[in-house]
Parts: sequence; structure tokens; C-alpha cells
Amino acid sequence: MTEAQAPLQRVMAIYAHPDDPEFFSGGLLAKWSAEGKRLFYVLATSGDKGSDDPEMTSERLIAIREAEQRAAAACFNVEQVIFLRYPDGELEHTLRLRRDLTRLIRQLRPDIVLTSDPQTLWTRTGGINHPDHRAIGEAVLAAIYPSARNHLAFIELWRDEGLAPHKVRQVYLAGSLEPNRKVDITAYLERKIEAISQHRSQVKDIDALAKRLRESSDADFEGGPPLYTESYRVLTLY
Repeated sequence: MTEAQAPLQRVMAIYAHPDDPEFFSGGLLAKWSAEGKRLFYVLATSGDKGSDDPEMTSERLIAIREAEQRAAAACFNVEQVIFLRYPDGELEHTLRLRRDLTRLIRQLRPDIVLTSDPQTLWTRTGGINHPDHRAIGEAVLAAIYPSARNHLAFIELWRDEGLAPHKVRQVYLAGSLEPNRKVDITAYLERKIEAISQHRSQVKDIDALAKRLRESSDADFEGGPPLYTESYRVLTLY
């Protein structure tokens, strides 16, 4: 069996904030967990600005949101949750961030990476996409290609840290306005809701949110049993 024929077993979800993996990809992550894939999370920030409580501090919020993210990740048997602790709301595609992501890709050696589509400026519902979502997507793609696969890119990772190049085989871009794949998550909707409900600092009314998610069946499949999907732009790399 060649490397290209080997099963895709290691999944790395790289997002900007705690709760992004569950909101963007909770159904797919639950599905892959049930199928026995190994899951790893990387959060570029710890969501230290995500509160409307005037008494809240960024330091307290970091502790709260990291704990919530670990609880949510446990719903999918995620093996490792890594927080890079860049400032929330200030994320940029810098060489430092790209190097950090390149390092982690070489360390964890994922077959599949999930992240945000960096081309999405606004959402289908008329909202503005968070700039951190765009920044992490752009940095992740640059880390995957060419940095992670080229031993001369950030040569200190190879020369000083002994991190061999690694080729990611597939990328799933969430929140894309031009998706090319729908994933049936009907059997995993309740697990997605369970994971989202761990983010209590962000979800004020979980019952209302759960109701909204249960009512959001895919309109393309009306007339039969309710079908719930997540859509992605999938890139297959060689």
C-alpha cells in the first residue's frame, strides 16, 4: 500500500477560537470520532475578548473558555487540545503563526486538516465573517503548502528540532461560500448539540440554539426524513 492509498486516520482541526470546532464542524468531527479517526484540536486564540460582562477580565475568560473547549472536545474523544494563545480579535497571518502551525503539523502529522475558508468575508445569512476566521484559514493553508512539506522552509524546525516534512492529504474548509461537499451529519446532530452546549459562556440559551439547529434540516432534501448536513470546500493534495 502506497502512502496515497493509506486510510485517512489522523485529523487536525485548526480554528481561531474555542467553540469554532463545534459550531463549524461538530457533526463531521462526531462522525469521524465514531468511525475511529484520531482527532486533535489547535485553537489559535483562547477567546479572551468574547464576553459582554463588564466585570469579566481577559485572564478569567481564558481559563473559562479553555475549560469549556476541553469539555466540548471530550464529547468527541479528542486526544489533544492545544491553545496557542494569540490575542483574540487580533489574529493575523504572520510568519510567526505560520511557523507555529508548521511545527504542529509536522509533530502531529495529520492526514486531514479542518479550518476556516479564508475567502469568506461574509456569511450566507448576511453576517460579517470574523477576521480571525479568515486569518487562521490563510495561515493554515500556507503552513500546509508549502511550509510543512518542505524541509528548507523554517529550516530550524528540521535542523534543530528534528521535525521531518509532512504532506497533508486533504483539507476541509468550513464556512465556505463555494462548498463542493456535503456531509450527512443526521446521526450526529445531538452529539454536536451536546458539544456546543459545553460553551456556556458563549451560548446563553442552549435550548433555543438546539431548537434552531434541529429545525435547520437541509432544504435540498425536503419531502423525506429530515436530513442534516455540513458543507465544506474539500481540497485533495498530491
